Amino acid sequence: MANTTTSAAPARTQKAPEAGALVTRRKRRYTLLTRHDKILIALMVGLPLTLDLLLVWGPTVASVGLSFTNWQNIGPITGKNFVGFKNYQFLFSGYTLFWPAFTHNLIWLAWLTLIATPLGMFFAVLLDREMRGTRFYQSVFFLPVVLSLVVVGFIWDLQFAPTDGFINNALGTAKSANVIDWLGNPRINLFSILIATSWRHIGYIMILYLAGLKSVDPSLREAARVDGATEVQTFFGVVLPVMAPINVIIVVVTAIEALRAFDIAFIINQGKNGLELLSILIYNNSISEASLVGFGSAIAVILLLISLVPIVAFLSRVMRTLA
Repeated sequence: MANTTTSAAPARTQKAPEAGALVTRRKRRYTLLTRHDKILIALMVGLPLTLDLLLVWGPTVASVGLSFTNWQNIGPITGKNFVGFKNYQFLFSGYTLFWPAFTHNLIWLAWLTLIATPLGMFFAVLLDREMRGTRFYQSVFFLPVVLSLVVVGFIWDLQFAPTDGFINNALGTAKSANVIDWLGNPRINLFSILIATSWRHIGYIMILYLAGLKSVDPSLREAARVDGATEVQTFFGVVLPVMAPINVIIVVVTAIEALRAFDIAFIINQGKNGLELLSILIYNNSISEASLVGFGSAIAVILLLISLVPIVAFLSRVMRTLA
């Protein structure tokens, strides 16, 4: 009996490690993500995040820091370049171009919000009714969207030409003494540019809103029609509330388009003579021959703070929806 017990003990001790190693191998074998998957996820998340930090947030933080200096893009930044809030004080009190540019940006925002965006929504509602030639009209309205604002500026510069442009010739004022200088008159050139901008913006909003209308459940409209609601009542009482997420996106897109406006105004007359905008002031002070990088960064910070209002509103809306 003693010999049997003694010889059986080692056998049990040999099986225990083999069972533990087998469990360990099984755990390693049946993981949800392989090593290749983990590397791929790290690249998909890490690479865009790195580029975002380097190309977006890095320059943003640098602009905030530079706004407190008088650096002129020459030599290193030292303690002597630090001027505190002097750039902001001069911006609000001594820089005569700031408030006209700020006002023009607000006019730009009001025009796109109250005129161009509702027109885009209106055309989307019309095309959603499956009228004859819907695809053709969609292509016609969306065609300006694929063009850059630089190209749009060149096109409308030709249309607004005083003597050779289509608009003055259509109005019959091209050969008369009362020729209208649409782009040279500071009283009307801003609104002329806004018409050109709306040509592109309307198509963009139309496509966004048309995609939202296609996702609305048709049974909601049928129920409203059974209850005796008119098309206008159905739209404002049923369809518009259902499309709340799309409406928020459109508002944010409109605000960003208005605040970052640059290309088309700069192409016309380099943002002068009634077309001053905050983005053009940033360019003229930071990148042009002036090289007032610190002062231009202060204008950029003001534009950033204004832009954060619709962005924060959009993010808060999304967070409340997900919650």
